[in-house]
Amino acid sequence: MIKCIKCDKVTGIAKAGQVRGKQRYHCKHCEYYFTIQSQQPGVETAGSKHHATLLDIAKQLKISKSTVSRALRNSKDINMETRNAVLDMAQKLNYVPNYFASSLVRRKSYSIGIVVPELITDFFCQFIIIAQKAAYLAGYEVIICHTNENYSNEIDILKRLFSYQVDGILLSLSSETKSLDHLQAFEDAGVPVILFNRAKNRHGLPKVLADDYEGAFTGVEHLIKNGYKKIGHIGGPENLQISKNRLRGYKDALEKYGLPVNSEWIVHCDLTQGSAQKCAHILLDKTSRPDAVFAVNDPAAIQLIIEAKKRGIRVGPELGIVGFSNDSRSEVIEPSLTTLQQPIDQMAETCIHLLLNKINDAGFKIPMTTVLKTALIERCSSKK
Repeated sequence: MIKCIKCDKVTGIAKAGQVRGKQRYHCKHCEYYFTIQSQQPGVETAGSKHHATLLDIAKQLKISKSTVSRALRNSKDINMETRNAVLDMAQKLNYVPNYFASSLVRRKSYSIGIVVPELITDFFCQFIIIAQKAAYLAGYEVIICHTNENYSNEIDILKRLFSYQVDGILLSLSSETKSLDHLQAFEDAGVPVILFNRAKNRHGLPKVLADDYEGAFTGVEHLIKNGYKKIGHIGGPENLQISKNRLRGYKDALEKYGLPVNSEWIVHCDLTQGSAQKCAHILLDKTSRPDAVFAVNDPAAIQLIIEAKKRGIRVGPELGIVGFSNDSRSEVIEPSLTTLQQPIDQMAETCIHLLLNKINDAGFKIPMTTVLKTALIERCSSKK
């Protein structure tokens, strides 16, 4: 015999379809729809799950659902005795707020997505740690995704984040990304997107970047002032702005000091270890090889150091090397790597600050390009 869980009537109970695999009933007396729970609220049995709700707490305490809600929000119109009873029962039933349901009401998820191309190098790991901390302090959850340097993955991940209704996106592009059309849905919905570190130019899409041009210029100038004359370059993917800016800084530094730009000494890698190793082989196999190399990042520079040592080439005296990013390995590799330090902490905090300002104030104008300074760290790899 089925009894209404609200009015206790046993007559006038009709079946009303299935809800999550359970029979739903309708009481004609009180117009209440309900299902019959086979276990205590908040308790799981084999093959079934039940997350305690406000209604579960209300039923246990025989108070209204709205009273429970106000007690959990620490509303002033709820006395201390009721509030403590609600908190105790919530703990007993393992109640946790349903943020997804709350977000539908508030039209705000209090979550942001951070999408990076990889999690191997220090840069992106450190960026995520700092950005997540800053977001958490502001009351936001962070969904972290990585594309594995794949454009299709990037498209799929952003579609999922859009469906999750995140309030904003921080995105560093994959090495394969040539178009930003997959960001149109965010623009149309008014969901702010900020590109960082790796970016492409697109009208209306803000960027937070290190000063890649100035950093590259400084690194190559450092090699020139240390006596190197035949300077090569291991560049990144040619479609990325970061690669273009660092290549331009490399060329302009050579031009300033009247040194030749030899196209045979310029190679490009896809930012994977295997590709960096291949570039190192190409440069060191040259009959007339460069006496120094500026690399687009530290992992590429480190692969060059490893390959040079295998060939008995003395890094520093015979081959100067400068990297970019100040990876944790750059200080411990032998010889230690001269590099350009990127302002990771400042970049992460700036990204979160700008994104949250825009989320909380649609009229806030994010600067289209924010450029942060790099710093040269001199080590042994560039000492002639």
